[in-house]
Amino acid sequence: MSRIVVLDYGSGNLRSAERALRRVGADVTVTSDFDAACDADGLVVPGVGAFAHCMEGLNAVRGPQIIGRRLAGGRPVLGICVGMQVLFERGVEFGVEADGCGEWPGTVERIKADVLPHMGWNTVRAPSGSTLFAGLDADTRFYFVHSFGVRRWELEESHAIRPPLVTWAHHGEDFVAGVENGALSATQFHPEKSGDAGAQLLQNWLRDVVG
Repeated sequence: MSRIVVLDYGSGNLRSAERALRRVGADVTVTSDFDAACDADGLVVPGVGAFAHCMEGLNAVRGPQIIGRRLAGGRPVLGICVGMQVLFERGVEFGVEADGCGEWPGTVERIKADVLPHMGWNTVRAPSGSTLFAGLDADTRFYFVHSFGVRRWELEESHAIRPPLVTWAHHGEDFVAGVENGALSATQFHPEKSGDAGAQLLQNWLRDVVG
């Protein structure tokens, strides 16, 4: 059974993430402990609320260092919702700009759509070769709740390494709905609130954790 830590840095959806992971067979601990987060088989970084506020909480528990140390050792990390957003370089919300973890270049900003927040079920466009979305049809819907997102993917492809797999969704315009980049994966939507489809995605991630 995979030992998974859900990183507790004050985010609001910790218990729903814990329950969803237990549902698919993980041994889950919710903690802010640095060593436990570094040593677990897999780390989940959830997130609800404003980018800057989440970064404050993440910095308080040395979250960027935890993520960096795990990735340096090729150990899996999954970001969810704002937990995905903080992996990018910066966020701009209502005139407030904050630095993110900087694992990927890019800016989290307000989505251009007539209706915000983007709340409810939506399909995604997963690329060929995705492991997160393996076994899920193109018409599968996932649950989103957000007004901000990454509107442009800015990481240049390198011929020396396998380029990241980027999944897109559309609400008013295209935005990044998921990324698979070696040990680092993330989703803008909430798999823990996406029923059977979300359970399948988490199970796919756990399969990668086991290796």
